[in-house]
Order: sequence, then structure tokens, then C-alpha cells
Amino acid sequence: MLMPRKTKYRKSQKNPQTGKATRGQHIEFGKIGIKAMEPAWVTSRQIEAARRAMTRYIKRGGKIWIRIFPDKPVTKKPNETRMGSGKGSPDHFIAVVKPGRVLFEMDGVSTSVAKEALRLASHKLPIKTKIVVKDHGSEQSED
Repeated sequence: MLMPRKTKYRKSQKNPQTGKATRGQHIEFGKIGIKAMEPAWVTSRQIEAARRAMTRYIKRGGKIWIRIFPDKPVTKKPNETRMGSGKGSPDHFIAVVKPGRVLFEMDGVSTSVAKEALRLASHKLPIKTKIVVKDHGSEQSED
């Protein structure tokens, strides 16, 4: 699973999930990708599950780019502990995803195979997504 090697601070605050993505909105590396339609926290486990689903379907052919990285620690207190006594210890890492962010990109396989692989991957994610195709400098959404 993805996680940072080192973090500057062990614990982070929640912060609001408002606004649209200001970067990572366009396909840069591949020909087809998945774009987020709503804000969410995507865990490293969900990213890995989506990656595995895509890789299995394309039978390890082509190339996949993961455009998000889980760099935000989420803390959790142990079960059946009393209130108070500080914040819990880091439990897992998440990537903060805003609407418009490209999550995965793919190239090197036919468009129909890539669409099906991305559809399978989108079922592993906790948000609504749409498949976007790069078309000579511009993007078109595929519904």
C-alpha cells in the first residue's frame, strides 16, 4: 500500500472538503483516465484495490499512472477507551480528492479494454467518477 516514507508532522487536522481541484484536472500522461466528480477521502487501501482491478483486467499490459498519493495521516483511538486523554495515534493514510481531479490514467491498451478496466476500478472507489478520454489536446467525457 502507498504511504509516505517520512512525514513532517505525525498528526494532521481534518480541514474542510470544499472547492474544486486546482491541479491535476487534465490527462497528462496517458490517453484515458478516471476523473472524480465529488469530494472524498480515498484511503491507500482503496487506491491499491483499484490499481489491482485495473492491472488484472488488462493482464499486466499497457501502463497505469496513479495521480493521487495518500499523504495525510488519519488518527484513531483504540476501542473502548474513555473520552479525553488526547488525540489517537496514526491509523492509516488518505488522499484528499476534490471534484475534477484525475485519479488514474492508462495507455498502451485498446480504448474498449481501458474503459472496462477503469469502470472496474471506479467500483472500488468511494466516489462518483467519470471516464475521460484525451483527444488531441482536449478532453472528452465518456458516460
